[in-house]
Amino acid sequence: MAELAQLEARLAIALRTRAELEAQLTQPEVLADHTALARIGRELSRTAPLAEAAETLSSARARTSDAKAMELDPGADSEMRSLAAAERAAAETIERDLIERLPALLLDPDPNDGKDVLIEVRPAAGGDEAGIFAGELFRGYLRYAERRGWKVEVDGLSETALGGVREAMAEVSGPGAWAAFKWEAGVHRIQRVPATESSGRIHTSTATVVVLPVAEAVDFVIPEGDIRIDVKRASGHGGQGVNTTDSAVRITHIPSGTVVEMQDERSQLRNKEKGMAILRSRLLAAEEERKRSANSVARKALIGTGDRSEKIRTYNGPQNRVTDHRIGLDKFDVDGVLSGDFAIFHDALAAAEQAERLAGD
Repeated sequence: MAELAQLEARLAIALRTRAELEAQLTQPEVLADHTALARIGRELSRTAPLAEAAETLSSARARTSDAKAMELDPGADSEMRSLAAAERAAAETIERDLIERLPALLLDPDPNDGKDVLIEVRPAAGGDEAGIFAGELFRGYLRYAERRGWKVEVDGLSETALGGVREAMAEVSGPGAWAAFKWEAGVHRIQRVPATESSGRIHTSTATVVVLPVAEAVDFVIPEGDIRIDVKRASGHGGQGVNTTDSAVRITHIPSGTVVEMQDERSQLRNKEKGMAILRSRLLAAEEERKRSANSVARKALIGTGDRSEKIRTYNGPQNRVTDHRIGLDKFDVDGVLSGDFAIFHDALAAAEQAERLAGD
């Protein structure tokens, strides 16, 4: 009973928090501040499941109480008492099911839930085939995001002559983007006969994927003296689409040596804004990784070295099998997965993580 009381106290806090956040949304200074609106929106999204659970629990208990009163009413006939008994049973079932789900609902949410994501894909071991694989992964992510109704903005794309990529970067915006794409971070391995292989020999290649939560200015403040900004004329291929103004931007974070180059926009200001957003995201992710590494139960770093022996998922062409090594899940459809069918892995990984956290509690 004491444990149930603690769970219910958490629900009451969620209700109060939601009310406070909704009250903030009526304040003129908040309505005029897009950053504050985004922050409150994220907090409301995180609070919503608990607040809704609290309302459902309160409603079920009220229905149970009213039904019991009807059953005990000496003036009620047998038909009314029978209806009241059925109503009480239904309400008690709702309450019991909700109480069983409360521990999962009350797990501390991922602090990055609700944030947009920055996805970076690069070839690792495997030469030209690794570049082709990295390009397939990147395009698969774009299709997956579009199917989910998320906004996609390609921030950088360097392609190879064979249709692969040297590096590719995109920002994905929309509810649930981080919760889904965070599972893609790591080393992906493919085993298949490349189109360029005349002898039919199976090659193994890898690509690394980094997934970062997009950091806003309020999330990570970079002192002005810590950065150096250089501008130059954007480059292009064959003289096509080359800017005649110095719009390309190179931003260097002096303390860490982190460099971001942005030339996709024709406006120097826009390139600077996007470059700073990417820099904040990388520095914030590095800081969070340092904190996780200091914890004995920290997760592994976002990516490994790209060596073939390190992988989170293997795409086996000859067997038409995709295996996620974190949970041992197989899906027999390599082309389908690389065309954007990642949901089965994301759902299973989220369920496994929740089960592990509940077992840990």
